[in-house]
Amino acid sequence: MSGEEIYYSIALTRMTGFNASIALRLYQAMGSSQAVYDNRLAIGDILADASPRLREAMQHWDDALRRAAAEMDFITKNDIRALTFNDDDYPQRLRSCTDAPIILFYKGSASLNQSYILNMVGTRHCTSYGQDLVTHFLRDLRQLCPKVLVVSGLAYGIDICAHRQALLQGYETVGVLAHGLDQIYPTAHRSTAVEMLRQGGLLTEYMTQTQPVANNFRQRNRIIAGLSDATILVESAYKGGGLITCRIAQEYGRDVFAFPGAVSMPYSAGCNLMIRNNTAALITSAQDFVESIGWQTQQQKPEAIERELFPNLTTEEQQVVSLLQQTNDLQLNVISIKTNLPIGQLTALLFQLEMKGLVKQLAGGNYHLIY
Repeated sequence: MSGEEIYYSIALTRMTGFNASIALRLYQAMGSSQAVYDNRLAIGDILADASPRLREAMQHWDDALRRAAAEMDFITKNDIRALTFNDDDYPQRLRSCTDAPIILFYKGSASLNQSYILNMVGTRHCTSYGQDLVTHFLRDLRQLCPKVLVVSGLAYGIDICAHRQALLQGYETVGVLAHGLDQIYPTAHRSTAVEMLRQGGLLTEYMTQTQPVANNFRQRNRIIAGLSDATILVESAYKGGGLITCRIAQEYGRDVFAFPGAVSMPYSAGCNLMIRNNTAALITSAQDFVESIGWQTQQQKPEAIERELFPNLTTEEQQVVSLLQQTNDLQLNVISIKTNLPIGQLTALLFQLEMKGLVKQLAGGNYHLIY
């Protein structure tokens, strides 16, 4: 896409007050953002229902063009791709949505138009149950469908668990951000975000200097839903961003699935409600999912998958993982006895496994293998 079209698309986004529906209607009516600029004095002729305020505002582009020029400098210096609405690499699924952004900023290696794309969303306060669901689902899905793009929002809880497990399983994974690409929020997920640039990517509609305020998270949920064939809700209370993503996905005509939970679990309440109301299909496994959505499966040999699961472990790390695979949730002293590893060395090993997203320490001091 030409630099001028990117330039005017950035400016048009600002001119319409980040109202994606209005920007898209103008874009589609004229065929390009530059054409909207060229006809800025006749907006009423382009959109008959344009408000007087919009008609007046669209006559004054100076500030927006200055901001667009600064943004162009940033994306050029940082090797960021700007995907305008008519760009061949713009997400085709998202293009069908009435409130799709007219421009997206993308840094990464994954195609946003892969054959199979799903998103996994849920509470930021996920439990061990939710984390295990994500782990087992993506592990088993990898055997059935080796090529799937996994999308989420890089937030705490289910989001970051989905990204990390996708990376571990060899899937590409894309995080949709609620701010510009000049920062990572939360900062605790920076290392995962960097890894995703090599095995997936980071995507946003927001320019630099945009703060991650609450409304931005709600807005970005429509991109998560619109990018994907299906939304999978893992854990959610009665209210939450995951439920918003599910609702938007339904409005877009996409498939929505939810894992059930015990009736006493507060972070399964939203999932159970959606299943009860028939607004989400119940799934309990990757096999359930692929059968319901109709994806073509490719069964891989289990031993080949097993070799890929933990490709970068030392001999001692693999020894700990193998033990926890046999008997999960063990105390440090028990692991030391069974592996014959000194406590000091073992503490360092478990910390490294936590950093790799394979092990976590539970309340009470037990170590839990997330697999």
